Formats: sequence, C-alpha cells, structure tokens
Amino acid sequence: MVASLAFAAAACDDDEDMMTPQAVDLVATAEAAGSFNTLVAALEAAGLRATLESGGPYTVFAPTDAAFDALPAGTVDALLADPPALSEILLYHVAEGIIGSGDVASTPLIPTLNGQAVAVGAGPTIDGAAITMADVDASNGVIHVIDQVLLPVDETITDIAAANADFSTLVSVLESAGLMATVSGDGPFTVFAPTNAAFDALPQEDLDYIVNNMDVLVDVLTYHVVAGRVFSTDVVGLSSATALNGDDIAVTVDGSTVMMNSATVTALDIQGTNGIIHIVDQVLLPPGLELPSSS
Repeated sequence: MVASLAFAAAACDDDEDMMTPQAVDLVATAEAAGSFNTLVAALEAAGLRATLESGGPYTVFAPTDAAFDALPAGTVDALLADPPALSEILLYHVAEGIIGSGDVASTPLIPTLNGQAVAVGAGPTIDGAAITMADVDASNGVIHVIDQVLLPVDETITDIAAANADFSTLVSVLESAGLMATVSGDGPFTVFAPTNAAFDALPQEDLDYIVNNMDVLVDVLTYHVVAGRVFSTDVVGLSSATALNGDDIAVTVDGSTVMMNSATVTALDIQGTNGIIHIVDQVLLPPGLELPSSS
C-alpha cells in the first residue's frame, strides 16, 4: 500500500516553488491506495467517514477489499443495510491514539472504539488476522493493513454465562436475585465469575444462608461485579477494585497468577458486548459478612 501524499507549494526567497509532501487523513489515505473501496463505502454507510477524516489520532486495522470479499456471500450487503451493526464492526477496527507496529507487537490486548479489545498474537496478528503492511502514516493516525475483517463478539456477558454449563449455579442465583437484567444491560461491567465448583466448595450451610437471604445474596453477587471494562492488562496494575456493592476486592499479582482476595483467576478476558468475564475459583465474600460456619 502506498500512502497518499498531498503536495503543498512553498515559496522560496528566490520565488522558486518547492513541493513538499504532507500526509492526508485516514480516509483519503485509504481511498488513494485503491484497495479499500469496500472499507470506505462501509464507513460512509455507517456514518463514520467524518470521524476518521477529522477526529483522532487513531490507529486503524484496515481490511482490504479482498478481506471483505472473503466473507460469506451476502454478508457485506447485509451489513451495509444495517448501519448500527456495521458501525460496531468498523469501530472494532479502530483504536485511540497512534499505536506503531512496535507497540502493537508488545501489547496483548488493544481496546477499540466499540469497547471490546482485539487480541494481538505472534506475527503480529490481530484476532488472527495477519498485518500485511504496517505503519502507513496519515495526518490523523496510522493504518495497519490486515487480511481479514475483524468480527467482535455479539453476545452479552449473561448470554455467554448462560451458554456455559460451568456457570449454571451463577446464572441461577443471578436470576433468583433479579440481577440478570442488570448484568444484561448496557454496562459495561467486569464480572469475576465463580464456577459451579466454586459454589460447591462453600459449606452447605453457608450456601443455603446466602441463597435464602435476598439482601445477602444481592450483596454477595454485586461483590463480583466492577463497573467498566477491566481487562487483564488493567487488572495487573491494580491493588484493589471497587465492586458494585461498594466494597473493595484485593488484587494481587505474582508472575502470571492473578488473585482477587484469596480466589485465583483461572481465565481472563472473556469478552461480551457489554463487558468482560474473568473466571475465579472461589466465591468472593464481602468483608464483614458473617456466615453460619464461622459462628
């Protein structure tokens, strides 16, 4: 890909004109390349062209026309006819600031403008898509060319939990507490999600006490939820996180091991449209909660 250059005339002392190259905006750069016609058309259909022309600076992971052509037949036409869905996909290709190829390679997760983060792999790759050309400069950002269209997750965090048999107890107690609708809302939320095994590890008398006392149940469940998207790259820089119930959860990091209070985080960064799930191996208990087994 050859970056588009706009030439400005500069008057010299001897009246001799001198032409100096100047980068143009992200959209003009893509248009000049000639291999991003579908991307530009999609930006226009989603109402995002002006954003990438004058906003920023941004880093754009730009799929070529061939990348769009590789999608299943009819996909592009369907997206062009659905601007909200198209916008979410396009925003998943854009990150705040200028992230050069060197920084991309050393960053495991890059948050995008749609809220979710793309995962960086060896190569580097972006969600598995190869970067075929990097560091194409524009006046308001940088373009990295990729060979696939990136598709964000389209399920909420509660959809993801409900589809996973290991979270059946968590889903059941969320429903009992009337919190499923809350955690299905816009958020975004970060949920430290105990597995069925984590609930089973509680003494039965304690589990019964929690489940059969609504105020206690709500307090315990909201102690597993933090406002906003807290990616693993954020978690490792924290000493604590404030849960929705108002109490703090202690965060400790030892090498690759991350702990919330005494619970180990066994899986990180399961993304949904409205937040993130990190799996923990224990039920988190708010400070000061008195349980039958401790009396």
